[in-house]
Amino acid sequence: MRDPIPLRTIWIVISWYSSNIGVLLLNKYLLSSYGFKYPVFLTMCHMLACSLFSYAVIAWFKVVPMQSIGSRKQFVKITGLSLVFSFSVVLGNVSLRYLPVSFNQAIGATTPFFTAIFAYLMSKKRETWITYVTLIPVVAGVIIASGAEPSFNLFGFVMCVSATAARAFKSVLQSILLSSEEEKLNSMNLLMYMAPIAVAILLPATLLMEGNVLEITVALAREDINIVYYLLFNSCLAYLVNLTNFLVTKHTSALTLQVLGNAKGAVAVVVSILIFKNPVSLIGMLGYSLTVLGVVLYSESKQRIKQDSFTELICKLET
Repeated sequence: MRDPIPLRTIWIVISWYSSNIGVLLLNKYLLSSYGFKYPVFLTMCHMLACSLFSYAVIAWFKVVPMQSIGSRKQFVKITGLSLVFSFSVVLGNVSLRYLPVSFNQAIGATTPFFTAIFAYLMSKKRETWITYVTLIPVVAGVIIASGAEPSFNLFGFVMCVSATAARAFKSVLQSILLSSEEEKLNSMNLLMYMAPIAVAILLPATLLMEGNVLEITVALAREDINIVYYLLFNSCLAYLVNLTNFLVTKHTSALTLQVLGNAKGAVAVVVSILIFKNPVSLIGMLGYSLTVLGVVLYSESKQRIKQDSFTELICKLET
């Protein structure tokens, strides 16, 4: 018999799902339904919360050992990652103003496609032909969903695709820049260093692009104090997404994480449709399902390659 799943692991997964879907839906509500049209400022609030909570969790609660930046070169690399990371989050928030969450998630599921492209362009890393074949339904599904999306918006679509590509670029860039053992940082320490740098990047961007946001926020708070609670809760959720993602990775296997991640997108789509009641078409849902199927096949092919490589290594050691 298999050992029962620990209750702590179940609660971590539930928290991961809740925080991911919660911050996504609250972002959509603030930027679209509520009318708080300041995605750069919202992203800066997220990064500020991540800065404060990251330090507290590592320095005070000792969730992970604190790692230090070893050189100016490593700091420059982290700064570059922070710039790309901030760019991707801002674009993602901008897209939520114009696209329903369901369609946003469908486009976001194409991350493996962009990851494969950037991995080849930046490090000449080639995947197996089977892995590339699995990316066909990933892209085809989004094309089908785009053509059948009742709430399609070209600007929002471009922003969402750009955000997805930027996330993939950041992932590949991170694996290249911080590849040496002395420069590797776990995700919690990396966030602790990236977040304040992101705030420093986003502050002038906010002043330049959304110069009157503080005055408007104060004016809104006088009329409706809930905006303050929304922003505080939203920012806390943004950090909880990163914390629970790390804990899920720590307490489950890589394969379990992939399966849970694929299912999370589908759950977010269903929940968003139930809450915001955005119109969806049958063809659009079929397109999204095709994309999810492609992502599942992609994850399976990558996992199988890792297992084959591990088996081959064991055989070599035994001989």
